[in-house]
Amino acid sequence: MTQTNYLWNPAPVYSLPVRDSEARMPVKRIFCVGRNYHAHAVEMGRPVDKSSMRPFYFLKDASTLVESGATVPYPTGTDNYHFEMELVVAIGKAGFRVDEKDADEMVFGYAAGLDMTRRDLQLVAREQGRPWDLGKNFEKSAVCTEIVPAAGLGVLESGAINLQVDGETKQTSDLSMLIWNIREIIADLSSFYHLEPGDLIYTGTPEGVGAVKPGNRITGHIDGVADVALTIGQPE
Repeated sequence: MTQTNYLWNPAPVYSLPVRDSEARMPVKRIFCVGRNYHAHAVEMGRPVDKSSMRPFYFLKDASTLVESGATVPYPTGTDNYHFEMELVVAIGKAGFRVDEKDADEMVFGYAAGLDMTRRDLQLVAREQGRPWDLGKNFEKSAVCTEIVPAAGLGVLESGAINLQVDGETKQTSDLSMLIWNIREIIADLSSFYHLEPGDLIYTGTPEGVGAVKPGNRITGHIDGVADVALTIGQPE
């Protein structure tokens, strides 16, 4: 077999632990659903009318992953670094143009995640009609717990979701408040992409997002899923 000679080492495989398993889940892509709780859409100044709108998405590179419990440096280029607590869906089966009724079989498991955001850069890009990459897709911005297999859980339709900063509650809601639920998201997203095992979907954040600073400790919880934690370190 001929061995490929690369100019430098290829990118590593990014992965997450799986509860009660010695195997890790390799992560392929990270899809994020924008404005998927009504109250958060309102606080961002962009209310959502489900009857006339479809979900929209942005992506984070797999290289942005950081496991729960880590300490990450306060990122460069921002003075308004925000937390967003989210349910994460891990895809375990390939699918394209998936029907909502078949969405259950696409779900391998769930996790609790943080979509960390350089809010000032995101808002500048939004107002100028530019992509959100600088505000969303940056190093160590996709925090995630271990993957909890969906067996026995099915497709989650409800469950408390909350977040605290230094013990003070900032976000609290329920998964039943998602504008587009998990089945609807999988069906819609798979009409644009061939979903693959290892894809992650961050399903959106409730109201109450806000800024953190070096030294803050973020903790979050999703009933029946997991608890996520992150410490904000000093800038590099």
